[in-house]
Amino acid sequence: MLLKIAWRNIWRNKLRSGVVITSIVLGIWAGLFVIALSAGLNEQRKVSVIENSISHVQYHHPEFLKDRNAKYVIDDIESVEASIQSDSTVLNYTKRGLVNGMASSARGGNGVVISGIDPEMEARVTTIGEKVVDGAFLSQEGRFPVYIGQALAEKMNVHVRSKIVLTFQDSESEIVAGAFRVAGIYKTVSKKYDEMNVFVRLSDLEKLLHTDNGVNEVAVLLKEFEVIPPFVERQRASYPELKIEPWDEISPELGYADEMMEIFLYLFLGILLAALSFGIVNTMLMAVLERKRELGMLMSVGMNKARIFAMITFETIAIALAGGPLGILMAWLTIVYFQSAGLDLSFYAQGLEEFGIDPIVYPYLEFQYYWSLAIMVVIMAILASVYPARKALKMNPAQAVRAI
Repeated sequence: MLLKIAWRNIWRNKLRSGVVITSIVLGIWAGLFVIALSAGLNEQRKVSVIENSISHVQYHHPEFLKDRNAKYVIDDIESVEASIQSDSTVLNYTKRGLVNGMASSARGGNGVVISGIDPEMEARVTTIGEKVVDGAFLSQEGRFPVYIGQALAEKMNVHVRSKIVLTFQDSESEIVAGAFRVAGIYKTVSKKYDEMNVFVRLSDLEKLLHTDNGVNEVAVLLKEFEVIPPFVERQRASYPELKIEPWDEISPELGYADEMMEIFLYLFLGILLAALSFGIVNTMLMAVLERKRELGMLMSVGMNKARIFAMITFETIAIALAGGPLGILMAWLTIVYFQSAGLDLSFYAQGLEEFGIDPIVYPYLEFQYYWSLAIMVVIMAILASVYPARKALKMNPAQAVRAI
């Protein structure tokens, strides 16, 4: 009976209730979409770094990460490869030789990280080979080809088939220089990455280093994120002499951003619902004051305070439930649409590139947040009903029935 009365009471003033319900719908819809947009930006940045560079797990010589000297190679590379290949959770892996050096042309030079790769293996692990804007990715053909970023090509004023010189130190700290011909130019979402990274064939790098094993890094791509921790534990037990790290240890800022994003989402939801609750409190307080005489009459004829409190609470919950589910549904439909179509933020492209984010953003929100918000809406409504309900209970029935 109280639920039926509460539902009818909120529609006694249709305009006021309609405005509050509309504000709840729009607030939840906009809030969830902004949250999904933020989560999508964070997810895209993480995926971009993993797909273009670090993968899920990396192996290094412990000393290599300290000064990146070419002499710190992975000695037992055949055994490591065999172990990786035999693991059912592995999707693919690649080997890399890494040296810091200088890329120079007739028009200028720039400090770079030179990655010696097997083109076929690299293509199965990262998407760097798909980022070609001119020329082609590295192949087994040709003499000393190099694959460079568009930002570096523009800075050095080179194009496909131009010659550049790569200079670096070998394992004996001797200066080595090699002339390479630009085979292809790539462009990722990060201009800084494009300016700082060049790719050559691992076999060519090993020739210049005068070694049969120039592998400083092994990058592994697993089938899913959930299998990363147990895989790392198994490999660390098998190869304690190597530094084996998952993606969130290789790039701590990515893992930290993931943790902070979850805190941000719930904090933002809390602030949003707190703001909406003030509107609900104000509406219910006005309703209580307008019905002062009515409430006094109900108390005079014997309705106890618990039922008065319950009626006000049910009215508040009814307002929240009239707007909350609709707002969540609208947000879900909007997010699902832009998840497939993408949101074009090309007018912010330059700024987004600084953070390694593609200008086409795909909002993303895990389903658990919809349920969390639904529960938070009910809790918010209950809390918002306390003050108006207490105001009603403090009324003196004799004075209330004489109120004008």
